[in-house]
Amino acid sequence: MSFYAARQPILDINKDVFAYELLFRNSLENVFPKVSDQEATSKMVEGLQFNLGLEKLSQNKLAFINFTHESLLEGYPELLPKDQIVVEVLETARPTKRLLAECQKLKQNGYILALDDYEHAIPWIHFYPYIDIIKIDFTLTSLQQMEEIISAIKPFPHIKLLAEKVETHEEFQQAVEMGFSYFQGYFFSKPEVVESVALKPSHLVLSQLMAELSKEDPDIPKLSSLIESDVNLSFKLLRYSQSPLFKRRAEVSNIRQAIVLLGLGELRRFVALMFAAEFGENKPAELTLMSLIRARFCELLALAEKNPQNESAFLVGLLSLLDAMLNARLDELLDKLPLSEEVKRPLMRHEGKLATYLHLCEQFEKGHWEAAEYEIAQLSIEHQQIQEQYLESLSWATEKMLFL
Repeated sequence: MSFYAARQPILDINKDVFAYELLFRNSLENVFPKVSDQEATSKMVEGLQFNLGLEKLSQNKLAFINFTHESLLEGYPELLPKDQIVVEVLETARPTKRLLAECQKLKQNGYILALDDYEHAIPWIHFYPYIDIIKIDFTLTSLQQMEEIISAIKPFPHIKLLAEKVETHEEFQQAVEMGFSYFQGYFFSKPEVVESVALKPSHLVLSQLMAELSKEDPDIPKLSSLIESDVNLSFKLLRYSQSPLFKRRAEVSNIRQAIVLLGLGELRRFVALMFAAEFGENKPAELTLMSLIRARFCELLALAEKNPQNESAFLVGLLSLLDAMLNARLDELLDKLPLSEEVKRPLMRHEGKLATYLHLCEQFEKGHWEAAEYEIAQLSIEHQQIQEQYLESLSWATEKMLFL
């Protein structure tokens, strides 16, 4: 049996990751509404216990997990560790006395509870002493309804509000002003203000390095010269080459030796990490993490299909969030970078196999399984292998973030 997972970041007011919501299905063909909420919850808990693992998906952050009315009454949340999850009471749950007793029990046992897609109703007030977070759909809830909820929870200051489906920075600012503490949506991955940007010298050096490394036979002297032109980059490369990660103890006295020691494959990884860190400066760390996940996932898909464009696939994923990182139009930014048409075409015109890889990344991020199935139908890779590659990309990117 295969399990498929997406995770959506939940950020705090500083745009740091507070938690992830985990979205599960038991296959890419068997998607909502063909599966009942109850069956999905059952399979999700089973998948976490025996297949995927909370640690791998949530990376030491809290995991928001949906529970139906029936699964709550049957004690499903207690199959998962209380210090790793937030129990989301689905909006389809009914505020019965039995459910209230179960919420009291979960709270006493140390679980964090949240009401999902909350619509205010008087019976839910009895649950407020045991609820930690109330999630409000920012696209479906009117301002008047939100103000009504805010007024209702005033006697319960421990309750925090979470705004979900926040897609623009204007919505984020509005939610902040209204007193929301947590935010879910992809507002952080879109430009705040689209404007013309002049690339810094360090941006150009990294772009030239990536362009040279994308060639079949990179010019080592040229790579050395480019790195040596940036003191900060030179220092970081030397430090990276001596990382315990590589378990090497060779002495390095110059940049060329460091390049030879690392090898072209690992040098590409280093340049990609520096690119993500430099271009993602002053942006939420999740944005940099997402670009690395996309890069690795696209590369693994290309390798699985024996696509000779695997190096370009990595670049396509890495560059796909460049507009959000620099608050500028993606086409204008790409025109300023020394990149091949092979890289620009999937990003600017959404054409070709590399564009398919990128679109699949985006569907996995959001848990849009029907759209993901359309993209997978164009690939020669088994569903289970794709899921494993996505999870590997999460782990790889999280590990690499430690060096930034």
